[in-house]
Amino acid sequence: FFFSGLTAMEKKLAEYKCNTNEAIQLKLVRFPEDLEDENTTFNPEYSHQVFGDDEVAFGYKGLKILLYYIAGNLSTLFRVEYTSKVNEKFDCVEADDVESKIREIIPPGFCTNTDDFVSLLEKEVNFKPFGMLLHTYSIHNEEAGEDITYQIYKADMTCPGFREYHERLQTFLMWFIETASFIDVDDERWNYFLVFEKYNKDGATLFATVGYMTVYNYYVYPDKTRPRVSQMLILPPFQGEGHGAQLLETVHRYYMSSPTVLDITAEDPSENYVKLRDFVLVKLCQDLLCFSPVKLMQGFSQEMVTEAQQKLKINKQHTRRVYEILRLRATNMGDAEESRSYRLDVKRRLIGPYKKKQRELAKMRRCLRPEEMTNQLNQIDLNLQREQLEESFQQLVSDYRRVLERLAQA
Repeated sequence: FFFSGLTAMEKKLAEYKCNTNEAIQLKLVRFPEDLEDENTTFNPEYSHQVFGDDEVAFGYKGLKILLYYIAGNLSTLFRVEYTSKVNEKFDCVEADDVESKIREIIPPGFCTNTDDFVSLLEKEVNFKPFGMLLHTYSIHNEEAGEDITYQIYKADMTCPGFREYHERLQTFLMWFIETASFIDVDDERWNYFLVFEKYNKDGATLFATVGYMTVYNYYVYPDKTRPRVSQMLILPPFQGEGHGAQLLETVHRYYMSSPTVLDITAEDPSENYVKLRDFVLVKLCQDLLCFSPVKLMQGFSQEMVTEAQQKLKINKQHTRRVYEILRLRATNMGDAEESRSYRLDVKRRLIGPYKKKQRELAKMRRCLRPEEMTNQLNQIDLNLQREQLEESFQQLVSDYRRVLERLAQA
């Protein structure tokens, strides 16, 4: 009897668990009708930083956590709704305090009712982007049947209102970057780059937030800096339209003009960021003389490293990837000799870490084991190493091909 009672209880409790990635509903609102429109809603990719690893809120049925933002200045509406909530009769179980968990990451001063939010929406016409305009571009939108204009600005904390705006903007990181953290905005070495869309409303031009990037300027002795990309986010409604590439290229061009910048790096880059960076850097480098097909076929050179760093602020490691991608484009992989030469060239770079590991292992074994054992083990290792190396190589080539396809369409 006791056990069946427990499982019935557990079943009952399980009904009060909600997946927080589904419960959280985000919106970027331009028009009052967007509030009711399902199509403008999007959900987080992650909520573990706020709701724990299982991304569950307990104690509610039909939980909705509404986080609506005005498209430009990101004024916020925050509401929690549900159809039912566990009560005291449930024997010492308490519902999670969802509201205070959200309040920890969103800045104060948000609306809690729709009317206040809509009246703020009417003032949105006064919102203008922060900082200095760096770049304007347009993208053809199939749905609207027209070209839409976007602008990229560089801002800092001295811009009036920017500090508060950035506090609202950075909350999106929690939902879309797996290991996000908020930065120390009082450190003046941060640069902020913002993307906005221009749109029309009742005959006026308004601006909507598309995404942003933060870059930290590290000091390099004696008189240089090394900007390091820290966070980059294009908001989900705008993803897949090419804004990331526009933003990264604009940031590179901004730093290229500065004589004190050594080169640009990135902090713990994601796989998607690396793909984006490959595309942007190859696009920037392809016209440099040192990357002409003839020179590519002669192998990676110091000239490439120097020119890419001096002209485009690209570091040696990234220049090497650019070289491999451009050399792939210049190589006829159907030609046995050319493709063999390419494969060896890339694998020689890939094998570096293996060789180091091999040397360390050999050292250890000399101390621990008899000679014949070492040889056998080395043999096994070599076969495994060959397989892993071939796998890494194939993976790289397929990544590189994707970059070249995108380049061909650009």
